[in-house]
Amino acid sequence: MPRINRNQTKEKMDFSALKKTFLYCKPYLPAIIISIICAVVASVTTIIGPEKISDLMNTITGSVMIGQKINIKEVVDICVFLVCLYLIGAVFSYVQQYIMAIVTQRTSKKLRTDINQKINKLPLSYFDKTTKGDILSRVTNDVDTISQTLGSSIANLISSLVLFVGVTIKMFDTNWILALVTITTSLMGFVFMGVILGKSQKYFNKRQAYLGDINGHIEEVYTNYNVVKSYNGTNNEKIKFKQNNNNMYNVEWKSHFMSGMMMPIMNFVGNLSYVLIFAVGVSIIVGGGTSVTIGTLIAFIIYARLFSQPLSTFAQSMQSLQQASASSKRVFEILESDELSDESNKTVKLDTVKGDIEFVDVKFGYNEDKKIIKGFSAKIKSGQKVAIVGPTGAGKTTIVNLLMRFYEVDSGDILIDGKSIKDMKRESVHDLFDMILQDTWLFGGTIRENLVYNKQGVSNETLDKVCEAVGLNHFISTLDNGYDTVLTDATSLSEGQKQQLTIARAMIKNSPLLILDEATSNVDTRTELVIQNAMDNLTKGRTSFVIAHRLSTIRNADMILVLKDGDIIEQGTHTQLLNQNGFYAELYNSQFSEDE
Repeated sequence: MPRINRNQTKEKMDFSALKKTFLYCKPYLPAIIISIICAVVASVTTIIGPEKISDLMNTITGSVMIGQKINIKEVVDICVFLVCLYLIGAVFSYVQQYIMAIVTQRTSKKLRTDINQKINKLPLSYFDKTTKGDILSRVTNDVDTISQTLGSSIANLISSLVLFVGVTIKMFDTNWILALVTITTSLMGFVFMGVILGKSQKYFNKRQAYLGDINGHIEEVYTNYNVVKSYNGTNNEKIKFKQNNNNMYNVEWKSHFMSGMMMPIMNFVGNLSYVLIFAVGVSIIVGGGTSVTIGTLIAFIIYARLFSQPLSTFAQSMQSLQQASASSKRVFEILESDELSDESNKTVKLDTVKGDIEFVDVKFGYNEDKKIIKGFSAKIKSGQKVAIVGPTGAGKTTIVNLLMRFYEVDSGDILIDGKSIKDMKRESVHDLFDMILQDTWLFGGTIRENLVYNKQGVSNETLDKVCEAVGLNHFISTLDNGYDTVLTDATSLSEGQKQQLTIARAMIKNSPLLILDEATSNVDTRTELVIQNAMDNLTKGRTSFVIAHRLSTIRNADMILVLKDGDIIEQGTHTQLLNQNGFYAELYNSQFSEDE
């Protein structure tokens, strides 16, 4: 998966990913247009205001200078007009913000929905390369960053653009000399802003990448915290976190420092323009010019503030757009990742399963240059219990992953009842198997919801029967709410009880084929005997595969496949393999000696 090059020293501003985000707003284009119109109206009211304030000041100062009485009616009329004008601007500004809030939240909702749907279409190889924490960061932090930008920066840019153009026209219409003074000083801000934006983009990209690294590290450590504590690895993990945190700190302060320079610079430029306006304006008045009055100077002070305001808004918005661009890039890395191949044209489905399985010269590697399975062939008859044994890295779990179509074979084929699993939809293949793994998985919910996961119409009688078979009935009877007890940290399930729940879940699913990955490894001896008896009943009449780590548990297997370096080097029953006195016998005897 493409990642940010953190050693990169120069990086141009790139808003291409942000453009893709804007396409998500396309369904709300009419609402956005209304929002833009409201922003324009609100900006126009702001532009008209200084001219009326100038008239107000000229009315007051003109009367005072010639010793006449101030025309109260005219002053009141102008004040009422200004109040109504700014009230209209406030209403339209509120409507504009309200509409954009709705648009941005619906866009963010669609982004999260699409990411969730996309994740379900990604191959397992994607998750092998990406930490869970990094994915979580993209779904939450990055989408939130995009949402905040769409909600504020885009609307502000539109209104600021209108304000910028309108104020410029008004200034030239009022006095072109003072307009040039104001614009010249403000353009200095544009120059500084462009330089800063060009240098700060890379830090915003790195910031989002390092944020994903930190989330990935935290998720990894605290989901396995008991292992970290048991190995006294706290200090090592602190060092790793400190390194990630330092990386985050370095790019965080650099990005905010550089972008934070924009506001002070723009404030300085704005204040400088005030000074120059008064200096030039007074010189015109002293020189006998009639085009500049006290009201004109007051109006230009307001115009200067209004003219620098869009520049400041541009600076803030560009900072937000930089962050949003970096976030959009990470989000669309997920949305544009290669999906599992489309299977809508596959119609092969086994309604009745006999259970004959054949591996035909299967070859597979997680990387193209390294094959894990180098030519696996085997025939398993219906109802047989097949044990897969071998040293670590021999390919035991890989065989199961290929059988379940979690990965696709590079060459060869796997047949179930003579039908290639390539011709079946993945969901159809998954429905054929029960999987009981060494690692337990329970989600937040009730015991009932965990047991009947994705299966409808399971009665309490069925639950009672299955839980009794795996030895859970006594534990559940001690709970106040029985099957409706919500699983939380306070429930205090042991590892063995978690394993029993996953085994019961598989028994309820009751698929015709079964895969076991040393499912009794986390239970005590007495519970193991109960579960083993349940397993013996569960495997009767069903083709089952057992990934065996303790060879003593597979003595009664109908066939034992001995893997080494991706090849079957021996196969037969337990007795036959011991009599061959080969690799299996060596494994078994060494393990038996260790047990002794």
